[in-house]
Amino acid sequence: MRLLECVAEHECGAPAKQLARETGLALPTAYHLLRTLVHEGYLRRDKGLFFLGEAAERLSSTGAAQKRRSTVVDALAHWRDSIGVPVYYAVYRDGEIEVMCVSDTPGNPAVEEWADFRETGHAHAIGQCLLSQLDVEARRDHLSRYPVQSVTPYTVRDGLTLLRRLERMRRMQPVTERQEYALGTVCAAIPITVGTTAATMALSLPVHQEDRLLLAAQRLQSEVGRKLGSLALSISI
Repeated sequence: MRLLECVAEHECGAPAKQLARETGLALPTAYHLLRTLVHEGYLRRDKGLFFLGEAAERLSSTGAAQKRRSTVVDALAHWRDSIGVPVYYAVYRDGEIEVMCVSDTPGNPAVEEWADFRETGHAHAIGQCLLSQLDVEARRDHLSRYPVQSVTPYTVRDGLTLLRRLERMRRMQPVTERQEYALGTVCAAIPITVGTTAATMALSLPVHQEDRLLLAAQRLQSEVGRKLGSLALSISI
C-alpha cells in the first residue's frame, strides 16, 4: 500500500530505487513487491518507471463512487432526523425506476416494498414524480412495459388517466399520493433534475399524520434546494 501511495504521488512515474528510498523498504523487497503489483495490474512499468495500473485506477473510481453514495446517505439521514420521516432517494435510469437509498428508523419505518417499486411506478409518489419528468414518449414506453394495475382500492385505474394526471402536474411541485401503493400510508416526492438525470427525494407518513405531509414535503424540498450544489454530482452518477 505504501508503494501504491508513493507511485500515485509521482504523475511522471518513478524508478524502483526512488520508491524504495521514499517508502523505507529494502531494495530487494521493493523490487519483489513492484513485480507483484505489476503482475496483478495495480502498477505498470514503462522504461524503468512505475505508474499506477488499471486495477489501481478501478479501485480509485470505486472509492470515489462510494464517497458519492456516502454523501447522499448522510444527507438522507440528516433529513430523516430533522423532519422526523423516512426519506427515499430514487432515479429513473435506462428505462427503470431505481430506489437507490432509504433512510428510516424503528420509530418512523419506511414503507415495505411488498410490490416491486419498478413495476408499480404508477401507484407511488416516487414513480409518479419520476414519470412526470419524462417526455410523453418515454412515459408511454414505460407504461407499455409496466401497465397500470390495481395495487390498492385507491390506485389510478388506467394508463390514460395516469397520463392525464402526469400532464397536469406542475413543474417542480411535490407529487403526493394517498394509499395508492400501501394502505394506511401517504407519500410525497419532490422532483430533482440534474443534467439529464430524473431523480427524486421522497418521504412517507402514516395516513393518520396526513396533515403533516405537505409541510414536511415543502421542508424537504427547501433542505434539498440548499444542498443540491454539493449533491449534484452524487445524484447524476
